[in-house]
Amino acid sequence: MRKNMLPMFLYFGVVPLGISLITLVMATNNFLIATILPLIIGGLIAGGIASRALIKSDDKKGLTIMFFLPLAYTAVAWAIFMLVSGGFYGADLWLVYSILHIAMAPIFFITMLMGEGSLFLWAPLAYELAFVFGIFLVHLIKKVRPTMNTKQAVALLTIFILAMGTGSAVQWQRSKTVLPSYGFEYGGGYSSTDLSPYEVTNPDNILPKLAELSTFTIKNSSEMPILDGAEAAYPVYSAFANTVYENISKLDNVWDIVSFSNTIYSYERLLSGEVDIYFGAEPSKEQHEMAKRQGKELVMTPIGKEAFVFFVNPENKVDNLDVSEIQSIYSGKIKNWSELGGKNERIIAFQRPKNSGSQTLLEKIMGDTPIMEPLKEDVPEGMGGIIEQVADYRNYDNSIGFSFRFFATGMRDNSKIKLLAINGVEPTPENIASGKYPFTANLYAITLKNNTKPSISPFLEWMKGPQGQEIIERIGYIKN
Repeated sequence: MRKNMLPMFLYFGVVPLGISLITLVMATNNFLIATILPLIIGGLIAGGIASRALIKSDDKKGLTIMFFLPLAYTAVAWAIFMLVSGGFYGADLWLVYSILHIAMAPIFFITMLMGEGSLFLWAPLAYELAFVFGIFLVHLIKKVRPTMNTKQAVALLTIFILAMGTGSAVQWQRSKTVLPSYGFEYGGGYSSTDLSPYEVTNPDNILPKLAELSTFTIKNSSEMPILDGAEAAYPVYSAFANTVYENISKLDNVWDIVSFSNTIYSYERLLSGEVDIYFGAEPSKEQHEMAKRQGKELVMTPIGKEAFVFFVNPENKVDNLDVSEIQSIYSGKIKNWSELGGKNERIIAFQRPKNSGSQTLLEKIMGDTPIMEPLKEDVPEGMGGIIEQVADYRNYDNSIGFSFRFFATGMRDNSKIKLLAINGVEPTPENIASGKYPFTANLYAITLKNNTKPSISPFLEWMKGPQGQEIIERIGYIKN
């Protein structure tokens, strides 16, 4: 046994550690392939070399089993850590796992930085499987039959299969509620859609322009209210600034004045005094309570109307849902589209993050009916490893999602989704304006009562006036 420890230390300590270090200098855009490929090649070579020594060894059975042990060890360790962590690779617990696979430490370090949690399994497994294959390949070439203790080999194989099955079962169970990462592409990760067509600094922007001069303008940049808000409201307040703020596109601090940090963060900025006017839907109960705790009084000025819509893939046969059916879907009571006249497929119901404008409206619709836990995703966070967040919408055949009408149909490509009628009423501009469509929401300009900046009040009045309402309508919202 002691004789066999030296080759084990060499082939499963020194060699994989060396390969791991090599992968650090082979960084490419495809980190997964750049990591796995050297491990496979290195494992094959190491296994081939080990095979020659194995053929000449006095303890062929013992050494063969020793060479198979790392596979079982990796599988068992992975299964245990999957069970304890619930399959979440972002858990601090995986640091302990890394220590138990110290030869792979350089790879695991990068793994944690890059958010490639699957490498906790596939990095050691790639090397160990390639190593075993290399042994058998040399034996095959030399026409030598491998010598091993059959009972021990069967036991190790059984342990390996059971452990892999256990870890995979955890992963499969997690996949029902946690999807692969689908991170935001724009706005430094804050935005799910490209906002550049609505930026005041973009010379080719598509912001509406008034035919006549604005009846209200702000010339001094120090007097310009700081604007921020929801993603769906960005075109509105950007158009307001483009019309009212004189030479806004040429100012050095334009991004400080017309900013975007999405619903949750911009609301916090409003309460902290960093922002003068917040644009979006009505704040959530929690956000109202946050303001109350801070002794802040919100002034909510309705400036337009918008529809809160539910949408599905165009291939979905369902065209209409009742309010009660929406409630049943998002409470988890109805789980299959066949219950609603659709295909026999599981309903994948997407939600939005807590305190976002659209999630707040869903909560209103649900009333006292509890909302099921949202689908989540594992998101690589650079130096922060992996975090869990509410999953962004994917347009699967069996998906359902929700948003504001303008965002779903105006700011993003609407050809791949189908808006649902609610209680038999479609979300058309006419039905929204008349109030016939049941899920009509106000677009608000929200300020703090104690904000004394003199330009705020006349700016709000202008928004409610003919010119402000014209811009609202031309952007794609419904005017008051």
